[in-house]
Amino acid sequence: MTDSATNIPVTQLDAPRAEMTPAGLQSARSLTARRLFVVALNVVSMALLAWGLVTIFGAGGWTPADITIFVCFLIGAPWTVMGFWNAVIGLSLLHGAKDGLAATSPFMDAAVEDTPIRAKTAALMFLRNEDPDRAFQRLIETKRSIDATGYGERYDVFVLSDTDEDEFIDAEANAFENYRMMLGLNAIYRRRERNTGFKAGNIRDFLRRWGGGYDFFLPLDSDSLMAGSDVLRLTRVMQAYPRLGILQSLVVGTPATSAFARIFQFGMRHGMRSFTMGAAWWHGDCGPYWGHNALVRVAPFKAKCALPTLPGTGPLSGHILSHDQVEAALMRRAGYEVRVLPTEGGSWEDNPPTLFDFTRRDLRWCQGNMQYWRLLGLKGLKPMSRFQIFAAIAMYFGAPAWMLMTSAAAFKLFEADFMDVNFAFAVSMFFIMFAVSLFPKIAGWIDIALRKGGTAEYGGRLRFALGAVVETLFSLMLAPVVAFRVTLFMIGLAFGKSVQWSGQQRDAYQLSWGTALRGLWAQTAFGVGLAALIATGAPQALPWAAPVLLGLGLSIPFAVLTSSPAFGRWAERVKLCATPDEITPRSELTAPPVEPAPERIAA
Repeated sequence: MTDSATNIPVTQLDAPRAEMTPAGLQSARSLTARRLFVVALNVVSMALLAWGLVTIFGAGGWTPADITIFVCFLIGAPWTVMGFWNAVIGLSLLHGAKDGLAATSPFMDAAVEDTPIRAKTAALMFLRNEDPDRAFQRLIETKRSIDATGYGERYDVFVLSDTDEDEFIDAEANAFENYRMMLGLNAIYRRRERNTGFKAGNIRDFLRRWGGGYDFFLPLDSDSLMAGSDVLRLTRVMQAYPRLGILQSLVVGTPATSAFARIFQFGMRHGMRSFTMGAAWWHGDCGPYWGHNALVRVAPFKAKCALPTLPGTGPLSGHILSHDQVEAALMRRAGYEVRVLPTEGGSWEDNPPTLFDFTRRDLRWCQGNMQYWRLLGLKGLKPMSRFQIFAAIAMYFGAPAWMLMTSAAAFKLFEADFMDVNFAFAVSMFFIMFAVSLFPKIAGWIDIALRKGGTAEYGGRLRFALGAVVETLFSLMLAPVVAFRVTLFMIGLAFGKSVQWSGQQRDAYQLSWGTALRGLWAQTAFGVGLAALIATGAPQALPWAAPVLLGLGLSIPFAVLTSSPAFGRWAERVKLCATPDEITPRSELTAPPVEPAPERIAA
């Protein structure tokens, strides 16, 4: 008897008992109990918060503004509450449990360093209209780090290009020839004339042409970098558990010269550990897949994870932009687990260098996630996978919900029953909700403070505390700007507006005041108008609205300042918002640039 997806005899798959997850990693019953517990926590929390809003706004009867605020809260708040509980659970596992990692990652017993590597893996780097030299340097360093482990012959390199702009086409081909010897004799470069299916289509093309020769593939974006030891760790785990379909590493930001990127990734670095640990505890075998820096089992992915083409016309039809979460759901449907390793290691990526690049990426994800509406009815999905697809959609509705809620609250100030509001209780609710939204950051601070040598990894207590203050202010400024931009984009989606899938800017550069004005005038005008409205109706409410008003009203100077190369260089020099990889860099991050082959230079 053979497995229908892989044609591997079932006896070789070590198929677990029905009461276990497919890879036999944990009891299905205990995992269900965890999920029900988390559901209960979130439902009770939302019920209490909803009761608080009813108490505040129902005092003088329900007005249109009251109803709008309440409905918008029910749309936007669940994902904030879920983030809170993920952080609470993760922090408890990190510092309150005997072995929290074993509870979330029971597969780590297989990551034994002396286990031989038997599997054959293809490392795939994807390019599309980007600086090829920069990408090849990352790929070479990843390959060099793998070779240093002694298992380099088990990993082949593929450069899979979807580039269609003339200025990059010849540059890519020349760069590959220049660096070919350092990528390995078996390295292959292929460019598609058309990017059918976007990145997912690029992967399908690889699978059709070369997939049969490999057990796993390692997807890498052009800004990806991985340490060989971490690649081998993923490989050993995947070897040990044949029913493990995708194993995702925890990706962190590379040290950045851009002020925007370094402040953003400082918060991500210390906040992601507890958050991801908590999510992994109850996601279990239906974990995340972020489309890069992960190890994927070729046979079931090729057989069972092809994405559908959505019928119709318009931006939500055709090929799916946000492919990764759907592929994870399809992999789990095929009977293979999807897991994440929720600890930092040697897995890096670059973060967008400016506010504009950040929002551009976010809008591409937004459009891709909105396409998921067509996929909610896919047959055979696990309930957890279906929920994750729904959550990926619903979280983007949180942005317009918060924007509309803020506007409705401003108009509430002019309603006759405004004076019936219990202000003391309203202020209490404000601080509770603010603390809930901020807690993933707070959990990160606590985690670093409790970890032995934790603050030293960030340059000491003073540097870490100052970085935490700067990053918190940065996040408060960033959130309303992004929410407003997403709101405008989602309105545009309804009228057929679409984003273009193309190359991304990776390096630091200065945004001009003119560019910032053209891109952020609407946010500024909305923020100033909202401030004027509140000042007219209830000036005493201005301090409470300050985070939103300042973020919107000062969005133009915020974008220009955080893009400033001079500010970035100063922050780098004084180690402001430095991450552990900057304080104590690993060899993969400090390796000197590789020079092209001498014979190619001569040519």
